Amino acid sequence: MPITTVIVDDEKPAREELAFLLKAFPEIQLVAQGRNGLEGVGLIKEHSPDLVFLDVQMPGLDGFGVLKKLMDRKVRMPQIVFATAYDNYAVQAFEVNAVDYILKPFDKARIARAITRAKKQLDAQASPVERLESLLTQIGAPGTAAQQAAASVRPSTKLLLKAQQRMLLVDSADVVYATIEDGLITLATREIEGASNYRTIEELHAQLDPDSFWRVHRSYLVNIHHIKELVPWFKSSYILRMSDKKQSEVPVSRNQTRRLRELLKL
Repeated sequence: MPITTVIVDDEKPAREELAFLLKAFPEIQLVAQGRNGLEGVGLIKEHSPDLVFLDVQMPGLDGFGVLKKLMDRKVRMPQIVFATAYDNYAVQAFEVNAVDYILKPFDKARIARAITRAKKQLDAQASPVERLESLLTQIGAPGTAAQQAAASVRPSTKLLLKAQQRMLLVDSADVVYATIEDGLITLATREIEGASNYRTIEELHAQLDPDSFWRVHRSYLVNIHHIKELVPWFKSSYILRMSDKKQSEVPVSRNQTRRLRELLKL
C-alpha cells in the first residue's frame, strides 16, 4: 500500500528539495504540498494523508499550531515528521508525539530512516507511549558532531511524565518532587503531576543533578530549589511544603533532619 504524503513548508526551495528526494522512495505517494500552516491544515483535512512532513517555523501558523488546529477540528492525525533548521525543536516534537524530526538541509539517508519509522508506526499502530520511549532512546544515541555538541549543552535531563492520557517531556529542573507508592513513581512539577517510567527512586535519582535533588525520605526525592516552606513537626523533625499547585507536604526522615539543618543553616 502506498504511503500518502503531504509536505507543508513556507519555503519553496525546501518543498522542492524534499519532493525531489521523496521520489527515490516508491512507497511514498506525494499527494499535495502546502505553502503555509493554514493551507497545510486544509490539505491534511482534504487528503487525510498517512504521513506529513511539517515545517516547524512558518509565519502565521507554525507547525505546532497546525497540529493544534487538526486536533481542535478532530481531523484524523497522520504520522508527523517535523522538518526544521534547528534541533532544539526536537523535544517539542516529542511532546506532540511526532514520529521523527529531520534537520535542514535534508539528507536522503536521514529521510529514509524517518520513512522507515513512519512505516513501522503505520503497520503497528504503536501507542504514543511506545513512540515517545523510542524517541527518547534515539535522542541519546550518537549522531553528528553538531548534534553531539548540541546534546552536551542541554541544561538538564528530560524526563517522561504520563498525565491525562498525554506523554510529556519535562526538564528535570522543573520537577518539584518525586514520590513512590506501591511501586509507582509520581513526578510533580509546578503545574502538573503524572507517572514516571522509572521503576525505583534510586534509578531516577541517578539521572538527576545531585546538587539539586535530595532524598529526604525513602519514598521522596525533592528539588531543593522548589522548597517553599519549612514546617516544624514533632520530635524536632520537619515537613517541607513544596511549590507545586497543591503545595504538597513532604516528610523529612529523622536521618535527613541533620542535613536539612546544615543545608538551611537552622
